[in-house]
Amino acid sequence: MKPDISGIIEGIKRLTPKKRVRIMEVCGTHTVAIAKSGIKDILPEEIKLVSGPGCPVCVTPQEYIDRAIWLSKQKDIIITTFGDLMRVPGTEESLSSAKAEGADIRVLYSPAGAVEIARENPSKTVVFLAVGFETTIPTITGTLEIAIREKIKNLFILCAHKIVPPALEVLASSEDLMIDGFILPGHVSAVIGIRPYEFLSRIHRKACAISGFEPYQILEAIFLILRQISGNQFRIANPYNSTVDYEGNTKAQKSISRFFIPSDSVWRGIGNIPSSGLALREEFSYFDIGTRISFPDIQSREPKGCRCGDVLKGIIEPSECPLFGKVCTYENPVGACMVSSEGSCAAYYRYRKKL
Repeated sequence: MKPDISGIIEGIKRLTPKKRVRIMEVCGTHTVAIAKSGIKDILPEEIKLVSGPGCPVCVTPQEYIDRAIWLSKQKDIIITTFGDLMRVPGTEESLSSAKAEGADIRVLYSPAGAVEIARENPSKTVVFLAVGFETTIPTITGTLEIAIREKIKNLFILCAHKIVPPALEVLASSEDLMIDGFILPGHVSAVIGIRPYEFLSRIHRKACAISGFEPYQILEAIFLILRQISGNQFRIANPYNSTVDYEGNTKAQKSISRFFIPSDSVWRGIGNIPSSGLALREEFSYFDIGTRISFPDIQSREPKGCRCGDVLKGIIEPSECPLFGKVCTYENPVGACMVSSEGSCAAYYRYRKKL
């Protein structure tokens, strides 16, 4: 049965208050879907959709990128990574330019591919750049399981994993942002479930809805958020219940907790957020490349004039950055938000005629 999109839109209009309502989507895939489908064009002007830090590549700090580039230039090192990281500008260059200069950097579709590379290159040190939220972390733990089972000793990770709820705590607590509701990420929620979000409605009284990625699903989430605001009753609505349940994927959660413990982590544009990252447990710390190689003191700098950090916090829209569409384009990105396919600036740039 086709969804009644017109009915959902009418419901949104009916529930829209006269004052401005700020709703943040915290998933990069939602940001792209909103931009591509032109959802903002059909919403009442009182509803302001704000993009949050939902792109894992974008929130990875400059220091990590610089460390990865430095590491790629060391003798007998093979860097393996997802493709989105390749063009992220470091302080001086990118992984892509380092590869062009001779660094052995290999793009993988799955972290498990690093196991095969390590197996085929026993005299080399193989490092996977472990970046991502709860959605992709189980693929890393699965890879480490294989390495343990096959007794592979030359595979390591450079970890920059982040978990979403602590970042939402910072955003919900911000008086400057004044977020009224959150469209919560479908992929992450499939792993962690509903429980970790309950503080948003219970403590911060924010209206929330977990959403899929079709335009009608995002509109339905907006409708449910407005209904909570209208009734002054806040909860974690879950219209995406075909994929997300209360407890989440407990098998994936156990795999994550087996290998990792929470740690403080730096988010680009936001800063250090307590317990928002992951570190390998002591018994698995031998997989951490930092235990094998000492990194130098690298002086990292954000690109001059780039306001990617403010975009990630929802303070400005990408078009308000002075570099957007001029110096910084999808073809020649200056900031991380323009690089990743899930980045807010990339979405705005590619689909700006619909915004």
